[in-house]
Amino acid sequence: MSSALAAEQDSLPLRQVLPVALAAMGVVFGDIGTSPLYTMKEVFNGPHAVPVTPNNVLGILSLVFWAITIVVSLKYVVYIMRADNRGEGGIMALTSLALRTTQSPRLAGAMSAVGLFGAALFYGDGVITPAISVLSAVEGLEVATPAFKPFVIPSALVVLVLLFFIQSKGTARVGAVFGPVMLFWFATLGGLGIWNILRHPAVLEAVNPAYALFFFVQNKGLGFLALGAVVLAITGGEALYADMGHFGRRPIKLAWFGFVFPALYLNYLGQGR
Repeated sequence: MSSALAAEQDSLPLRQVLPVALAAMGVVFGDIGTSPLYTMKEVFNGPHAVPVTPNNVLGILSLVFWAITIVVSLKYVVYIMRADNRGEGGIMALTSLALRTTQSPRLAGAMSAVGLFGAALFYGDGVITPAISVLSAVEGLEVATPAFKPFVIPSALVVLVLLFFIQSKGTARVGAVFGPVMLFWFATLGGLGIWNILRHPAVLEAVNPAYALFFFVQNKGLGFLALGAVVLAITGGEALYADMGHFGRRPIKLAWFGFVFPALYLNYLGQGR
């Protein structure tokens, strides 16, 4: 997407931007949209697990809220998405913009190396995260009945193969197919969150950052280890910038602030009941 086309899109009326925002929802937010399946589970399980107490739950929910707000909303959506390279986003576009600011060959080489390192991290995330997300979702079959346990991994493999097969057909087709699916997904996440919040409205206090600070004071070193699991709540946030060239800045912002972010955090709050 060129910068001229992006500017033209920004001037379009809301009714014309909404279909693009819906398509973006099906492509851009698939990764971060599955984070509620495993984030809270990982925080309270494993070698870094913190005790399940009311204060710890509120502390983790506060950390999740501020992580999403600062890293995704402020860093990516508000700030970094302004740094487009002719409408394109992503680590390589950012590297290209940075290289234009220097005349030093040594500094340019260092910037290129950092850019390649960032691209390697992005590819690593792109390989690992879909497997984790799909496997976590399919593991829900075990909750229904242990009889499904032998079919979890084969089912996850089938889903992944189908997803990558459809993806090869193009971003527009993926967005058209998965946009309504993700709309229903986020509506379900938000609805379940609201239902649980109404039963335990005290979880709304987690928005207060004091609970996040108290969490570290109370758990000390273990609290910082738990941050490794809290980061799972923001995996996929970089896709908002990386996929900007497909949909434009305005539709992604509209989808994030208007629907995705509220639905995600309502679900996290609901899990803290």
